[in-house]
Amino acid sequence: MTTAGGGWTLVSSVHEDDMYGKCTAGDRWSSTRGNNPHYPEGDGNWANVHTFGSMGSATSDDYKNPGYFSINASNVMLWHVPNNVPLKEYKTAAYLRYRTSTGFLDSYGGNLYSLFKDHFPIGYNLGTYTHDNGPAIPIVYEQGSDHPVQSMLPPNIASRKEAIPGFVQFRVFNFERACHAVCPGVNFVGPNAEHVCIGGGGYWPERKPQQCGDYASKDWNGYGTWKEWSSNKRVIESTILFFYR
Repeated sequence: MTTAGGGWTLVSSVHEDDMYGKCTAGDRWSSTRGNNPHYPEGDGNWANVHTFGSMGSATSDDYKNPGYFSINASNVMLWHVPNNVPLKEYKTAAYLRYRTSTGFLDSYGGNLYSLFKDHFPIGYNLGTYTHDNGPAIPIVYEQGSDHPVQSMLPPNIASRKEAIPGFVQFRVFNFERACHAVCPGVNFVGPNAEHVCIGGGGYWPERKPQQCGDYASKDWNGYGTWKEWSSNKRVIESTILFFYR
């Protein structure tokens, strides 16, 4: 990838295959074993060496290659790409592209695998949203800005100012102590991270299992309705691609 001087490597993607499934077979970045307190860490793929999917189908299924845990990187880049876009169109189809520039991974083992495994483990009841959320790293936009990030937040999140655009944040808890892996594009400062953040552990206690899955509770007030706590359809039907450099 030639963004910001090149050298970027695609290492993973988070794709929601079925919002109605709630921690079923396609939810590899949360749990494929249901909403279960006996598996508080879920499938654990943020901090293990399992691989799955393929680069060519990264917008139609979850993807993780060995680079996710083996590359020694300093920064990450995220692209928001509509589902089912072919490989050659990933960049042109992305409506948000942004990267970190602070070298933050140097302090956390050089990749997200080490960040989650050794510094900010993923799992239910490992912390609270007021004291134990992980780092929120400022981002530089290559495509988009704070405005579209803000405009796509669920209305209740925006009105309560629970999310601050211009960041990517890692390991974020909600009020019930459920754990989310990544908050794309925002620093999440409120108690309702399940409506914005992606991936995570294997158990969400509120109105179980409605919050369980790779895209957690983006459909709390209906699929794609963009009302109250629900995301719009564009957000739900897009994949997040992760790159290292």
